[in-house]
Amino acid sequence: MARLVSTALVRGLMRSSRASSAAAVSGPAIQKFMNYSSGLGGAPNANGDSTTTRVAADPDTHQDFQPTSKSSEMSFDDVVAQDVKEHPVVIYMKGYPEAPRCGFSALAVKVLQQYGVPISARDILSDLKLKETVKAYSNWPTFPQIFIKGEFVGGSDIILSMHQKGELKDLLADIAQKGEQNGSS
Repeated sequence: MARLVSTALVRGLMRSSRASSAAAVSGPAIQKFMNYSSGLGGAPNANGDSTTTRVAADPDTHQDFQPTSKSSEMSFDDVVAQDVKEHPVVIYMKGYPEAPRCGFSALAVKVLQQYGVPISARDILSDLKLKETVKAYSNWPTFPQIFIKGEFVGGSDIILSMHQKGELKDLLADIAQKGEQNGSS
């Protein structure tokens, strides 16, 4: 009996809480929130999806907090070329090393982490143009794509194979040593 009463009480509270919260944020208020937080209503990207949000400058907001444009003068070709040139290990992947968004990307990161090398990464899911630029740069259709010492090595299957054969250890040895020296200095 007590269980039935407590279940009924919980259901009643949940129904009343849903009704009051829906009434409190219905209509235009919820639409404004959706436009701002989810990117709805922004400029469409290459897929036709709205992913960016335009926030109008508020005249009452201090200049330090006004929205600014973050456009860069660099093309995606330049970004990829600079990444590959400046970083000893670069992985273009789905997600980030801390949060891969596919199993192949997760596998590649796990293998590379075994060597203690610094890994630079870019999420190709965040920008279709970056994804297409990387494909053209490497002439390789799938992701992840791993570059070591300025050279395209391959994807997760190739990295795993090189790891199993001991080839990756030789290729990454000097990068791991530099990382240890920089860490102990």
